Amino acid sequence: MVKGTKGECILYPCYFNASLSRKAGRRVSIPLGAKGPVLSDIERALKRSNVKFRVEVHHHPAHWARREGRVIAEWHESKEALIKKVAHKLEVKR
Repeated sequence: MVKGTKGECILYPCYFNASLSRKAGRRVSIPLGAKGPVLSDIERALKRSNVKFRVEVHHHPAHWARREGRVIAEWHESKEALIKKVAHKLEVKR
């Protein structure tokens, strides 16, 4: 597991993908998930939540071929709390 420095949490789009199983990387319940979220969707959710972040061109270790990127957010609480906060603010725009 890749960890950021203290006070940072790494988020990948697959954490919020309702079409994935938990085993495949989804970290939220299906009703909180979104169909096919991308990095920009997570960025918008973090901006709405007033959480500072930076974007990196990395991939989730289990999905190395996708190259979907990741977001590193400044966060001092639990990672699960951040994931839920982002999931509630997530709107997928297509």
